[in-house]
Amino acid sequence: MITVVGSINMDLVVQTDHFPKQGETTLGNLYKTVPGGKGANQAVAAARLGSDVQIIGAVGQDAFGTELLAALKNESVSTRQIKRTDGMSGIANILLSEGDNRIIVVPGANHQVTAEEIDALADQLVTSELVVMQLEMPIAVVQRTLEICHQNKVPSILNPAPASEFRVEMLPFCTYLTPNETEAEEMFGKNWEAALEKYPNRLVITLGQKGAQFYDGEKHVTVKGFPAKVVDTTGAGDTFNGAFATALVEGQEFEWAVRFANAAASLSVEKFGAQGGMPQRTAVLERMAVV
Repeated sequence: MITVVGSINMDLVVQTDHFPKQGETTLGNLYKTVPGGKGANQAVAAARLGSDVQIIGAVGQDAFGTELLAALKNESVSTRQIKRTDGMSGIANILLSEGDNRIIVVPGANHQVTAEEIDALADQLVTSELVVMQLEMPIAVVQRTLEICHQNKVPSILNPAPASEFRVEMLPFCTYLTPNETEAEEMFGKNWEAALEKYPNRLVITLGQKGAQFYDGEKHVTVKGFPAKVVDTTGAGDTFNGAFATALVEGQEFEWAVRFANAAASLSVEKFGAQGGMPQRTAVLERMAVV
């Protein structure tokens, strides 16, 4: 069982031909509401790849909350540990243009989860094969989850996004840390390759279409990315983390796990929506076989 402790949002997606400048109004050509949130995305990605997944989090009593729960259940993600709170569910305002995205997250119910509730669910964490976290939840929740996992020798993945919420005291408790290149620079400075050498086979930095990089204890390893026809990059990092978690739980070799995650992420950007393009396992293995 993979347990995800993370955010559950409704994505409010707008697409336009070019990003508006400061003070500029521009016309859009698409608007959709689609389930998202980094936690939910990572849970769905892992579930589609064959993992048994549960998520710990919260949604509001609003219509979005009902829809978000239904979407997770439809993906065979266990929602038993999702609480419903008064007020609104979390939302992400996503602007798409020019093959890229800009995102504003309003946490809503996600920030109603407490460290005390994580303590009450410690048995769910301790019996997990691996626990996945991000930083769209309260920092106290992430820190307590990491502590419980570390104390009980349960492997964990921390995807430090948004990196502005990262705290260096979290590092000793993380089994794996998976920032993208921008996040790595914010956390470790421009010379983030030196940080890789401090955390061999633990720190993996994703590089978009270029793939991902880690240090294996003797040398730097760059695992190349896969060619993709980009439609929407939203959720690519979440797909990487869900796939990486799946491969690790299966006992795959570290480099193979990173390559599997790269292949899954490359497929995810070829369709619209954070969860819309997340692939099934057969598609990922087919892509790996071709390249």
